Amino acid sequence: MFQDKALTQLIIRKIEDLAPDYPVRFCHICGTHELAITRFGLRALLPPSIEVIAGPGCPVCIVPAEEVDEAIWLAQNGLTLVTFGDMIRVPGTKMSLSEAKATGGDVRMVYSVTESVKMAMREPGKNFVFFAIGFETTAPTVAAEVLRGPPKNLSFLTSHRLIPPAMKALLDIDDIQIDGFICPGHVATIIGADAFSVFPDTYKMPTVVAGFESIDVLMAILMLLKQMKDGARLDNEYARSVTKEGNVRAQTLLKEVFDIVDGGWRGIGTISSSTYKLKDAFFDYDVRLKYDIEIGPTKDITSGCSCHLIIIGKINPPSCPMYLKSCTPEHPLGPCMVSHEGTCNVWSRQVRI
Repeated sequence: MFQDKALTQLIIRKIEDLAPDYPVRFCHICGTHELAITRFGLRALLPPSIEVIAGPGCPVCIVPAEEVDEAIWLAQNGLTLVTFGDMIRVPGTKMSLSEAKATGGDVRMVYSVTESVKMAMREPGKNFVFFAIGFETTAPTVAAEVLRGPPKNLSFLTSHRLIPPAMKALLDIDDIQIDGFICPGHVATIIGADAFSVFPDTYKMPTVVAGFESIDVLMAILMLLKQMKDGARLDNEYARSVTKEGNVRAQTLLKEVFDIVDGGWRGIGTISSSTYKLKDAFFDYDVRLKYDIEIGPTKDITSGCSCHLIIIGKINPPSCPMYLKSCTPEHPLGPCMVSHEGTCNVWSRQVRI
């Protein structure tokens, strides 16, 4: 159903009927949406007046170099650093965790925070740190483990970010045109569709929560066009998985374990109330409180790299002078080329197929 040819053609005809004769730009905030859009060639199916841009929806790409540098310092100073596979190759100021591992640092890849708990239990003589990255989707799993009381030789370097504050930050950038938001369905399963209601209510911005199949994305575009005609509102295209209130239990876990504080986003800068920080009650697990981490000056973007512009949707990957030249998936110089959800990585894989 979600890749049905006849239904796809019908939706595209309706999009063509509603498409304005002036340029409009719809922004999604999700690496999985970019995967679907690029994989299925959806941009080529849209009328010329409609452009879909990728916002800061890759959880690996937006981790600032400062926090990567912290992780590297820990790995180089006797701790075992554990994190997700994509994070290991993300560049810090001078190197990546992969390069730190090559020079003797104990860096390990896991698929879940639970694996890091098991590692710490198996090796009680080592001090482990889980580099916890991701949006509201993955943060509840960390919260659950913290509340269970993990072994004392496991600490957390938290780098979780919240999506709605980043969307608000995009609207404050004067020279970026956004005419509607396609909101990430997996985040909405946790925080609920209503968490995005501020955009139509306050900013009068057409807003749709969408799933990840090709028809989901096309339906979201059609819904946004209807809102441009009838008035901004919040539509939930992904109703098969997303409710208005979201996962209340997961939200409770987040509130019990984390405070929300200001935080840096690579390519954007500091965004108010956009980062999860362990509450003071869990200081025993906060690696930043347990160790005097010394990293020196940091640098988010390599000279010549345009990831900061790609992350906010100001340009597309081919406009970066390093794209598929000095910066490739095999040798990524910018964070957008590392993760399978990074915009440059997504585009490069489709270009080269």
